Amino acid sequence: MAYTAYIETPLGDVILASEGGALVGCALNGQPGHHALVEADAPERLDEPVLARALGWLERYFAGERPDPRELPLAPRGTSFQHEVWSLLLDVPYGGLTSYGELADLVVLGRGGGRMAAQAIGGAVKRNPISIIVPCHRVLAAHGKIGGYSGGLDKKLWLLAHEGIRL
Repeated sequence: MAYTAYIETPLGDVILASEGGALVGCALNGQPGHHALVEADAPERLDEPVLARALGWLERYFAGERPDPRELPLAPRGTSFQHEVWSLLLDVPYGGLTSYGELADLVVLGRGGGRMAAQAIGGAVKRNPISIIVPCHRVLAAHGKIGGYSGGLDKKLWLLAHEGIRL
């Protein structure tokens, strides 16, 4: 069964979704995934264990702590390639940055060779359904440019500044 929970954050409301004992979604209002999670009509259950843990995680994060995303059972829906990229995002530390190109190099390295376009990485990052917790906001474009963010560049800049990163 799927459940949802809402949390007010400094960036506005965030909806969380769980299914089968794992977190499947975390979206800021205005992100493409937010609308889909709201329309799913899953009952709101603040006491559902995974959602309660995710709410606590977000509260700690916004209070300035550095909770580890791996504390939570994460089960984002996506392709095997997207999962490969999202797993790499979990390795980008609080206050750290990476680029689409660096992620592409890591995918190639993990596969033992080949080629990977930074644009393909960007597509996977853009489709991350567990925003903030799986830190897609820590990915920059080439030459340190801010790049995009499905929640809006203002929110990406806020998240980076919250983590002590000034661009």
